[in-house]
Amino acid sequence: MSEQQGGVTTSGPGALFAIGGAEDKLKKRMVLQEFVEAAGGPKARIVVVPTASALGPDVVDVYSALFAALGAASVVGVRPENREDADDPAFIEPLEQATGIFMTGGNQLKLSGVVTGTAFGRAVTEAHARGAAVGGTSAGASILAEHMIAFGRSGATPRQRMSQLAGGLGLVQGAIVDQHFAQRNRYGRLLSLVAQSPGLLGIGVDEDTAAVVRGSHLEVVGRGAVTIFDGSRITSNAHYASRSEAILASGVVLHVLPASSTFDLKARVLLSFGPQPPAEEIASIEAAEADLRKLAKEIAAEGVSPAYYAERKRRAGRRTAKSEPTPAKGAAVKSAVPAKKARSSAAGQSRPEATEPLSAGAEFSRPDSDPRPDSGTA
Repeated sequence: MSEQQGGVTTSGPGALFAIGGAEDKLKKRMVLQEFVEAAGGPKARIVVVPTASALGPDVVDVYSALFAALGAASVVGVRPENREDADDPAFIEPLEQATGIFMTGGNQLKLSGVVTGTAFGRAVTEAHARGAAVGGTSAGASILAEHMIAFGRSGATPRQRMSQLAGGLGLVQGAIVDQHFAQRNRYGRLLSLVAQSPGLLGIGVDEDTAAVVRGSHLEVVGRGAVTIFDGSRITSNAHYASRSEAILASGVVLHVLPASSTFDLKARVLLSFGPQPPAEEIASIEAAEADLRKLAKEIAAEGVSPAYYAERKRRAGRRTAKSEPTPAKGAAVKSAVPAKKARSSAAGQSRPEATEPLSAGAEFSRPDSDPRPDSGTA
């Protein structure tokens, strides 16, 4: 059963791995490790499909050794060479028990011509529908979508007739996937296809990078980035541009998503980016920040004389006393202002009130950071 995603659909709940090619096979191998984990980790039963590759058994040996080293329980290779093979039950049977299916790179037009519309292709879709992880690298990534790029030219500018489409497996519908994206400068050809078919979401995947689709979310894993072209509101002249003319593509929304980014395929918006620390790590960070604030206060107070705080408190008390309300009318009030000063105030010639001197022997020091001038006023 398909899961609707606002124009983008998937054929089932299993994880989809669209890998941009040239994935790391020697060092961290993070993309392939993620695939093995999605396929069941130590219980993973992986089928490698090298139909697109010209290397034949050699490429099966490479991936078999890799997946076994990464913890998969079993790895087998199944290579239909023609459509007759792809309808042969002997080639289909391993797919029925698979928890992960991995299609290698190579000639994507050959891969499309052999497996689409056959029992083998339907078995891949059924495996994904029951929860198996399905992944592909390079040509194997392109065939995951309903429409795949068979071939095309490189270049940053979208042009008419820049690429040609072929049928894919349709595990992802409403989107088109391109690979080796930044490394082979394939911006133009993917954008030209989005301009010609604005309903398609263009997904370009860099090398050693995977666009991992689970439900309505796309997550980026690996060393590069995933570029998304959303042509929902595009203005284009693709319907009448001729030959290899440059195509108008205005109003396209561009998303460049590095590793650890998560994208909502339904709303077509960014959900999160950057590594998300676990909850216990967040709590630890918050506690450390509280300790740091406390330490900052202690450092700020260090070296300040206690007499400074005592004097500030005394002056604050004087200001509070001065601001007390005037006694009720008729109450006896003893004036503390000399008659001469009262007369000068009445004449508009007020003078500042003298400050009481500090008590004998009192210390008073002010930090360098105290902004008040040494005026002696409260």
